[in-house]
Amino acid sequence: MTTVADHTTPDPTGAAAPVRAGLATGRDSDLPAGLAAEVDAAAARFYLALGRLARIVRRSGDGDLGPGTFSALATLAQLGPMRLGDLATREGVAPPTLTRIVAALEESGLVVRETDPADRRAVRVAATQDGAALTAGVRTARSAALRDRMLALPRTDLDVLLAAVPVLEALVGDEG
Repeated sequence: MTTVADHTTPDPTGAAAPVRAGLATGRDSDLPAGLAAEVDAAAARFYLALGRLARIVRRSGDGDLGPGTFSALATLAQLGPMRLGDLATREGVAPPTLTRIVAALEESGLVVRETDPADRRAVRVAATQDGAALTAGVRTARSAALRDRMLALPRTDLDVLLAAVPVLEALVGDEG
């Protein structure tokens, strides 16, 4: 079996990953010759793999919520109550879109609207106990599905992936 460490071609089929010009961030001048193109190709492959992996994991325990709806609920369950505008910003969606998401969650009994204690004129939204429990259950199912896929890897690939987790967390930063 070929492992990550053994790969010498851009992908397992041997096909070259497309490299788009213009992906440079301004830091390319600091890179050794050829590294910028290699990083561009790896970023494109990583993007595709990450999207596919996210779809695979989402299928294993979605709680019957769409990705955007689950994300908003999970944010509330993790970070606590917040104003709609703050949640919209955090989720990267327009306020009207988030209003529809919250209305559906509220109708399902997964969130409630409450008065903001810091400003009695403002309203914030909070996950209910059912919402928090659903979020925890979905995360458990998705983590188990990802764990199973990870454990199916050869040990050398698993070691590489485990070492990469802090790097991936750093890529996400405060946006996760």
